[in-house]
Amino acid sequence: MHVNKELDARGLNCPLPILKAKKALADMTTGQVLRVISTDAGSVRDFQAFAKQTGNELVEQQTVGGDHISVLKRR
Repeated sequence: MHVNKELDARGLNCPLPILKAKKALADMTTGQVLRVISTDAGSVRDFQAFAKQTGNELVEQQTVGGDHISVLKRR
């Protein structure tokens, strides 16, 4: 999958990863893909709720070591 933008939110706690992702998505066009890397374990649930609330598609989530990676597709 082609990622258009990557956001490094490591070290940031809730709600900053979501707020930064929201801002990044606002600058993107429909169908573009954003990958967010966070160290906040709560961001996994937060991004699931964020996708439902905003209509953006949560394409993938995975945890690698201490990094929680969420991939969103702009609606």
